[in-house]
Amino acid sequence: MMRTRRRDRHKGHRAPVFLVAFVTFVALVVFVSVVAAQNAAGSVWDGVYTDAQAKRGEAIYYERCAACHGSDLEGGDMTPALVGGVFTSNWNDLSVGDLFERIRISMPLDRPSSLSRQQTADVVGFLFKANRWPAGATELPRDLEPLKEITIQAVKP
Repeated sequence: MMRTRRRDRHKGHRAPVFLVAFVTFVALVVFVSVVAAQNAAGSVWDGVYTDAQAKRGEAIYYERCAACHGSDLEGGDMTPALVGGVFTSNWNDLSVGDLFERIRISMPLDRPSSLSRQQTADVVGFLFKANRWPAGATELPRDLEPLKEITIQAVKP
């Protein structure tokens, strides 16, 4: 009889132990997901756009941006260059989200905010290709939050 009572006494403890194990497992999964997302974001050197996206962005650039920034992306008298050392140093250590929002809100100068989010992402992809940052397997997103997690770095780390 004593053994039965001991078993009965411990049966009630299984639920809390299971709950603690389950909560611990969920917390671990969330932690691993957050760490993976942070590591996935990285910098422009991690291949954050695709060649296909840059190709679409090139067509948009020549249609909507080249009149001011030039066919060689070198800028003009009052227009900044979009390639080279001055461009990369101006944007160094800022987020891709910062660049994306600047283009999305203020460009093209004669029709600000006329590019869609997808067109803006495609143009940014083209600028990255023009600056010789490597392409990858995933397109640059058109949502601001993930773009804020990607850093522009003039020099490969």
